Amino acid sequence: MPKMKTKSSAKKRFKVTSKGKVKSKNAFTSHMMMNKSKKMKRKAKGMSILSDADARIVLRNFLPYGRKKKKSPAPEAKGE
Repeated sequence: MPKMKTKSSAKKRFKVTSKGKVKSKNAFTSHMMMNKSKKMKRKAKGMSILSDADARIVLRNFLPYGRKKKKSPAPEAKGE
């Protein structure tokens, strides 16, 4: 089966954390900043974590290799 392609726009906009959550930059920070309150600009700084429903869509459709792999149960120790 051929490799799946990651969407180029998604890899620029989203990052996947080590726990499998999706981080993205906040909206409304690019232009017409004089019309926005200081509080809004301050809260929109940095990155935020997407909701579970949105993260699922991003990981499923745009970042196929960003999904966490399920770990198999650890083998039990033998020899008592």
